[in-house]
Amino acid sequence: MSIRLPSSTWWIDITSGPVFFLPLAPLLGHSSLVTIEFISSRTGSNMECSLVELMVFLPLTLNGMMLEREAGCRHSRSDGATNIKLTNMAAPTPNVVVASTRKHFTSTRILRRKNQIPQELLDNPDLQSAIKALPSNYNFEIPKTIWRIQENNSKCVALQFPEGLLIYSLTISDIIEKFTTADTIIMGDVTYGACCVDDFTARSLGADFMVHYGHSCLIPMDVTKGLKMLYVFVDIKIDAKHFIDTIKYNFVKGSKLAIVSTIQFVTTVQASNLELSKEYEVVVPQSKPLSPGEILGCTAPVIRDVDALVYLGDGRFHLEAIMIANPMLKAYRYDPYSKIFTKEGLEMERLRQLRMESIEKAKVAGLFGIILGTLGRQGNPKVMENIQKSIENVSKNYVIILLSEIFPDKLRLFTGIDAWIQIACPRLSIDWGYAFHRPLLNPYEAAIVLDKISVQNDYPMDFYAYNSLGEWTPNHKPTEKCEKNQKCHCKTKIKPK
Repeated sequence: MSIRLPSSTWWIDITSGPVFFLPLAPLLGHSSLVTIEFISSRTGSNMECSLVELMVFLPLTLNGMMLEREAGCRHSRSDGATNIKLTNMAAPTPNVVVASTRKHFTSTRILRRKNQIPQELLDNPDLQSAIKALPSNYNFEIPKTIWRIQENNSKCVALQFPEGLLIYSLTISDIIEKFTTADTIIMGDVTYGACCVDDFTARSLGADFMVHYGHSCLIPMDVTKGLKMLYVFVDIKIDAKHFIDTIKYNFVKGSKLAIVSTIQFVTTVQASNLELSKEYEVVVPQSKPLSPGEILGCTAPVIRDVDALVYLGDGRFHLEAIMIANPMLKAYRYDPYSKIFTKEGLEMERLRQLRMESIEKAKVAGLFGIILGTLGRQGNPKVMENIQKSIENVSKNYVIILLSEIFPDKLRLFTGIDAWIQIACPRLSIDWGYAFHRPLLNPYEAAIVLDKISVQNDYPMDFYAYNSLGEWTPNHKPTEKCEKNQKCHCKTKIKPK
């Protein structure tokens, strides 16, 4: 969740660590009313409520300023946003409501967790010395991790890393075991993204605490029941000046640029926006529940009216997602490690042709194989149930198969299946579908075959987006517009208020 100050360009991120009040400094001493808006919540209404209470618990005065919560505002907006006012107490205003004393609130524990990593832990010379064994530009949030483990009195901690960070797993494991009383388990199975959070295996191994590194909170923490969960984004510091200079060298002033990245570099994207906005019209797009500027290999926003797209990151997997969703955009990639800036391309017509061939073949299938991915939480039972109902509605048959990873040779062993629908990674069908002997569809393509939606002009990359096209995605949120629109794809009705 982020907090946006509409009258400025400052951002405060309260998901990855303590709340930082520094960005509020430019506002102190001003008499104007400022609205702090909760833009999104990845963890559902319960967590959002807690964070709202947390914000009310900010210091009551900051250089004569007072925080005042708008009465009843929590339920005043359809998107669940909540507003808090920052008012200058020095200025005469009859509308300021004096806040109640702290004892009337119920979220003191949340405030303490957010703001008060013990100073003795932060200043521990032995801990600081141990942290030096890790790259200085990688933020593994070691003090926060140790503090949370200690506070939870955890006995067994599961550590899950993507492939690129496994090299640091043993060092982090040693640090945790030295500065806490917990044992650690390093989960070495392949981890492609936040969808692969494997809390099931962690619990089966006796873990009561889990740390997932390198991805955002795609799977809500209140879903991973049975153990405490901590996401460490691993923010990576790069040469931001070189990135900014590269943009200035390659684009004329006044250009309208969309800048995106993965979660490791989102902080750099947002900071660079401040400098680039002086000469360019910079857009940092968002596909909720992801952070502004963040994209995934299966989830990327549609961008309109920009001159170019700039991706900050290594590799092409995530970049290709936003290129697929926006095939007409000129796309560029800045590699923060090699500092190479390249223009990128994608054979979109060939991609669409291959996918349409699979879709047409699947339309005459009599028996579907539904694959529910078991790699972490890739497979979504709700999506599977919706696909089951759709198959039943067209009077066809299906069989359900659980697989952790999907390979052509494995699927060849299942004779009699006419077409496959995999609920694991949508990109598996897009990138490798041609390698399978039977059509391998993702949920969007299955929706076309099962007459839930027509073929879209641009291939949607909205698998985890709230504003996805329909109920074949995990986070789809039908709206009042959906209910009234007879052409709505999702066919989901809103419950009466």
